[in-house]
Amino acid sequence: MRKPILVGANPGLQLFDGSGACTAYLSTWQVDWSTHGAGNAFVLWRPDGVRAVGEDPELTLWLADHFVRHFPELDGLPWPAPRFRQAAVRVRLDLASGLWAGGGGIEVSMGDVLDRRAFATDGFPLAGVEHSLSLVTGPCGRARVRVDGRLQPGEISRGGSPGRPSSSAFLAAAEVWRA
Repeated sequence: MRKPILVGANPGLQLFDGSGACTAYLSTWQVDWSTHGAGNAFVLWRPDGVRAVGEDPELTLWLADHFVRHFPELDGLPWPAPRFRQAAVRVRLDLASGLWAGGGGIEVSMGDVLDRRAFATDGFPLAGVEHSLSLVTGPCGRARVRVDGRLQPGEISRGGSPGRPSSSAFLAAAEVWRA
């Protein structure tokens, strides 16, 4: 029987350039409880490297290395050692209106929540180990990221159908990871 290793929220945002190449992936974390502590964090992938921001280096780097580096959005992209920056990360997440989060030179906003639906799987591989994941997701119709005061280039990708919209900008709340 798998036991919980993390409870919280993990909105994600992936941006693409005109050719479809990923320009950034931002994972925002609001960890209520985990085997490595609680707190808020950012893990930002860009072609120039990975930035991990949070108050607790153990928690923040665990989120980067145990989770984010294995997310399917980053398949095939280089993963250098994350650069840790100690800073408070503030997170306001609302499944009705969206997300605002900021800290350590990163600010993200997502809005125009298109849908809300539950998701669960017992087959989410992280570093070759199957994990269970359940959450409520909300794909968003708009999003932006500023890094060190500059708007991050790229656009979100939207798809799906009117009854089941999808987006590369999404809220994820009531998230439970089990291993």
